[in-house]
Amino acid sequence: MSLTLTHAHGDRITVAHEATGTELLAYVYRPEAAWEAPKPYLHPLRTLSGAVVTDYRPNDHRWHKGLQLTASHLSGQNLWGGNTYVHGDGYLELPDRVGSMAHTAFDEVSATASRAVIAERLTWHPHDGELWAEEERRVEAGDVDPETGSWSLTWTSSVTNRRAEPLRFGSPTTHGRPAAGYTGLFWRGPRAFRDGRVFTSEADGGDLMGSQAPWLAYVGEHDGRDGHATLVFEHAPGNDHAGEKGTHPAHWFVRSDPFAAVAPSLAFHEELVLEPGDTLTRGYRVHIADGAWDRQRVAAHVSGRTW
Repeated sequence: MSLTLTHAHGDRITVAHEATGTELLAYVYRPEAAWEAPKPYLHPLRTLSGAVVTDYRPNDHRWHKGLQLTASHLSGQNLWGGNTYVHGDGYLELPDRVGSMAHTAFDEVSATASRAVIAERLTWHPHDGELWAEEERRVEAGDVDPETGSWSLTWTSSVTNRRAEPLRFGSPTTHGRPAAGYTGLFWRGPRAFRDGRVFTSEADGGDLMGSQAPWLAYVGEHDGRDGHATLVFEHAPGNDHAGEKGTHPAHWFVRSDPFAAVAPSLAFHEELVLEPGDTLTRGYRVHIADGAWDRQRVAAHVSGRTW
């Protein structure tokens, strides 16, 4: 059941499950095309049986890369990539608004029999290269369970505003486009996962865009091999998914048509304002499983894991 880690310096870190020989993830941190808002990302992500559950540079959105932390609207800049949404004009090619997130250093890259850790420092920049934010990121792989055919990925990011003025996190929806509140941690599923089943503990499918729930599940069917996979996206308790403690509430961005995508949005309906020197911390967990899990099985699995 041991996890192994391989670091190709300047390029990527891969984590594999020794017993099955499956490479579970690749964390890629080399810079890529400026138009795509360069930033580190996870691709491919695989189930224990080796099925790929992420997409990379699809022809409809070249800047969609596996699982990555993004900022679609950030104080007038686009750290998401590609065209920028402008209310009244739609999506425009505005290269002077496309920024980046840059790898600075790793604080830890390690693996034990049961857990692999990637702890990284990054900087966030607008198009002109000014320092806008510093991020401390921790990505962990673990909870490998061959009996259930599942494993878990935990992502925690702390972003500190280094500007002399507030950083304003927004989305196309905060800028006037309905049901397009994507920003923050974003997953793009394989093309075959289109029209997959989406549900939370209380609702299904079309009722979920812009909704709030502690977790959301996406079930997709593979091309090229038989069977399904289930991904469960879960908020850390401190994220205040319901907005009950006066902090900025999170809402789900989710699509199964025309492609599979999930984001626990940082700013779906309203902008999130980060004052100078303040730090925004968010934690997420993604459970990746072979098979088509139902609501009861997902709920039992999630409830059995502690943060």
